[in-house]
Amino acid sequence: MVSFRGLKFHEDEPVYRQIAQSLKRQILLGTAKDGDEMPSRRELAAQTGINPNTAQKAYHLMMEEGYIRTEGNSGSRVCLTPELYAWIEEEMTRGLVQRFVREAKENHLSYKKVIGLVSELWDEES
Repeated sequence: MVSFRGLKFHEDEPVYRQIAQSLKRQILLGTAKDGDEMPSRRELAAQTGINPNTAQKAYHLMMEEGYIRTEGNSGSRVCLTPELYAWIEEEMTRGLVQRFVREAKENHLSYKKVIGLVSELWDEES
């Protein structure tokens, strides 16, 4: 079962979106896979300490974006296709890079210097 225990929230983004982002991250890391059972909305609220209405809003977003499915009374499950996985990977990567670029520009950093350092650090990290 997918778990959201220990998820820490920040004030920069609505909580329901942070929950959806957390599931996307788990999908990219391979800890949440196609067919995995999702906690009920009440369980999600209990795991994270959020209002059940916020949990419902998170589920609505994740179903709308298509990576979880609820069929009848059988509960919700992660539902992935190769296209959905690629979309999640693109969205998560783009968001990370956009935040990085925005902060680098705010700090008046040189493009060449930043790219050189990213290249150097990329090779150093294992």
